Amino acid sequence: MISGGGTGGHIYPAIAIANAWMEKHPDSEVLFVGALGKMEMQKVPEAGYKIIGLPVAGLQRKLTLANLSFPIKLLKSLTQAKRIVKEFDPQVVVGVGGYASGPVLYAAQGKKIPTLIQEQNSYAGLTNKILSKKARKICVAYPGMEKFFPADRIVNTGNPVRKDLLNLEGKREKALDHFGLDSNRKTVLVLGGSLGARTLNQGVLKDMEQFEKDGYQVLWQCGKFYFKEMAELTEQSGLKHIHVREFIREMDLAYAAADVIVSRAGALSVSELSLVGKPVIFIPSPNVAEDHQTKNAMAYVTHHAAVLLKDGEAIGNMKKEIDQILNNPDLVESLGENIKKLAKPHATETIVNEIEKLVA
Repeated sequence: MISGGGTGGHIYPAIAIANAWMEKHPDSEVLFVGALGKMEMQKVPEAGYKIIGLPVAGLQRKLTLANLSFPIKLLKSLTQAKRIVKEFDPQVVVGVGGYASGPVLYAAQGKKIPTLIQEQNSYAGLTNKILSKKARKICVAYPGMEKFFPADRIVNTGNPVRKDLLNLEGKREKALDHFGLDSNRKTVLVLGGSLGARTLNQGVLKDMEQFEKDGYQVLWQCGKFYFKEMAELTEQSGLKHIHVREFIREMDLAYAAADVIVSRAGALSVSELSLVGKPVIFIPSPNVAEDHQTKNAMAYVTHHAAVLLKDGEAIGNMKKEIDQILNNPDLVESLGENIKKLAKPHATETIVNEIEKLVA
């Protein structure tokens, strides 16, 4: 049983683990448990797996009416999680973070079923810290996680990533053709996550005329919440080399096309980008618990493996940072080489090995 979700950063690692497990153990049955109304309820069935949704929701940091229903939803989710665990009777339960993982792992631990936590970030969330006390293994992607978890149960595996990202060789021409890009222009790939990032979108809008004038083209994943507005503004501008997309499914081709990448610093994005080996500008989101995206990014910046641009300084400065990189071939090469040194391409297989030990 695999539980968690809420964002692509939780869902895609979970699917990667399930795929790798089923490759080795095709006769197994895998059940996902997610949160009703969240991305996993669509993405998991698309990947070919069954999922059950719980009514659980997060506690808002601000005082809102939604918080009044939090205890009711939590209790209901705990009751349902106990029933699901009892009926499915899993040999092991994997929690990848997100609202649903709390009730499900709590229920499994209550029945003495082995649990494994996969913590993607450099700063552990409260739920995982609580669950780690009874978890058999905690798979992490960053050093120093013993400040959150019992040291004797930590395994530094890295984060699971999509298999098609492990080899981008020879895909550039196909990528340019797929996205309708010009082979004579440098490609800037802008990634704000599946839902979108206002700062990154405003940054592209601010600089897009200059991007085109200076011979760049932008492949821009603006996110679900912003697509309609960004598409209209791009169309009104009459610019031919600003390619706006709500969501990019073919991420291997997007990475293959890119000369430089501008991205939020969610854990999955950071792990994927280390495999890609291209120059990256991280613009961490300030709207996450404990500012963990900045911590994720700094783990790379301190190794001269990426550039950090603060969210509050991004609009109006994005293109300057891109120019500084692309006008310096030595910097392009060193950033690409240094970020690849931090990659963990076998993370998914290592996690599957740890799950096997718990099932044995």
